[in-house]
Amino acid sequence: MVDPDCPEFSLSTQALLLGVSRSGLYYKPISPSKEEVALRHRIDEIYTRWPFYGSRRLTAVLKRDGLLVGRARIQTAMREMGIEGIHPGPNLSKRALEHKIYPYLLRNVTAQHPHHIWGIDITYIRLLRGWMYLVAIIDWHSRFVVSWELDQTLEMPFVLDAVDRAFSTASPAIFNSDQGSHFTSDSYLDRLKSRNIQISMDGKGRATDNIFTERLWRSIKYEEVYLNEYDTPRQARERIRDWFTFYNTKRPHQSLDYQTPWEVLSEGEKTNPLRNRTKD
Repeated sequence: MVDPDCPEFSLSTQALLLGVSRSGLYYKPISPSKEEVALRHRIDEIYTRWPFYGSRRLTAVLKRDGLLVGRARIQTAMREMGIEGIHPGPNLSKRALEHKIYPYLLRNVTAQHPHHIWGIDITYIRLLRGWMYLVAIIDWHSRFVVSWELDQTLEMPFVLDAVDRAFSTASPAIFNSDQGSHFTSDSYLDRLKSRNIQISMDGKGRATDNIFTERLWRSIKYEEVYLNEYDTPRQARERIRDWFTFYNTKRPHQSLDYQTPWEVLSEGEKTNPLRNRTKD
């Protein structure tokens, strides 16, 4: 991924190393207005606190805040942020019609060991003058974040980068996601099929089917993102990298008998040494 803030390599050098056109790197997209940034940040705060709010209720809350915006504008913002209220209805993170969906396999199922079940999801991360998107893969048994990636767009490569990095260390028996276009695409599904991984997808409008990742989003936002202002994408990556290190190795979880995710993961891998083998 090209990093315009990288002090070690110029844009020209990065383009050469990555085999991409240098001319495209100098394109400067029009920055969103302060009003639009503030609106999306507020939508993110409300949705993180009450993920069952749809566009109608979000519009009502925003109007109470003094933001005179119509429902159509809120629907557009939610669609571009990749979020939807938890309720039966249209899926705002729409899959392509030709893409296949899979049933939810995890109702009344508990992860029995590390790498039994992984979950993947994408969330919105606010910057001082814009936003980014965070994808993360979490092991349901240990709550360990296996891999993550940040990008300024919702294009496919950053999701595949996170998946490939996770598969370089282990493979789960079951991989769960929502029905969004990233996770119903052939490029994503083929990676899972080649490793004989069972594919599970949340029911439409049921973010609670991926509850461990939803809890992760609440934790990172209340403990890190909402407490800081990221001036640049580079700064966001550095702070979020530090938080994930803290979360995985220092932060005790009540549900894990106050152990850290790393302690539970490493102990489980010692007990089941074959569980962490990668499958090529």
